Amino acid sequence: MHKICLHGPGKNALGTDMISSILSEMESANGAPLLFTGEGDAFSAGLNLKEVGSLDHPGMEAFLHRLENFFKAVWLYPGPTAAAINGHAIAGGCILAMCCDVVVSTSNERARIGLNEVALGLRFPPGLQHFVRATVASDKINEVILGSGLHSPAAALRLGLVQEVADNPAERATERLAKLSKHPADAYAATKRDLRHGVMDASEEDQQRFVEEVLPFWTSDELKAKIRSILGG
Repeated sequence: MHKICLHGPGKNALGTDMISSILSEMESANGAPLLFTGEGDAFSAGLNLKEVGSLDHPGMEAFLHRLENFFKAVWLYPGPTAAAINGHAIAGGCILAMCCDVVVSTSNERARIGLNEVALGLRFPPGLQHFVRATVASDKINEVILGSGLHSPAAALRLGLVQEVADNPAERATERLAKLSKHPADAYAATKRDLRHGVMDASEEDQQRFVEEVLPFWTSDELKAKIRSILGG
């Protein structure tokens, strides 16, 4: 098993440097089981807002394209993957966990888990929109996406954002990874690919519509002001 510990500023926020580091670790793991967890009291609090707030239109387009490819790499990783959610898993942090085969959350009621993009005025890139629609149950998706809430572990379990809640999520996730690892590796990888191939794909038309209609808000003065307020600057 290969352990990947998310660590960085902003409660392990996902930015270009962290994404590159994780992808490098995944490549080195070469299909071995992966365990994702976070440093300190958070799994990942979402995107690196300092980086997001600094980007112009071309920079933001490149950043979101890189982000989608990163999530796709985790989603399609051939070996077993598990997320041990040790604390907050918010927005992009929650999506990273959802990309894993196994998702075990801490039982700490102070942890918050959810997809709060709508509350910030944001819309998902099209590939991630397809992913969320495919992975969140139809009777829960309005509450998860339109409600845009951050939930306790028990509520996240009810909504299907996590599969299990445990006092020691890393220990429990490791146990489940060990069980998955007993399956023939080739069959596991091929079946996983069959199940997941195309889920995050988006048409050129959808991509172009996002660039023209949605991306401008990602670089707008309104969003930058929200980010400054969140960061206390």
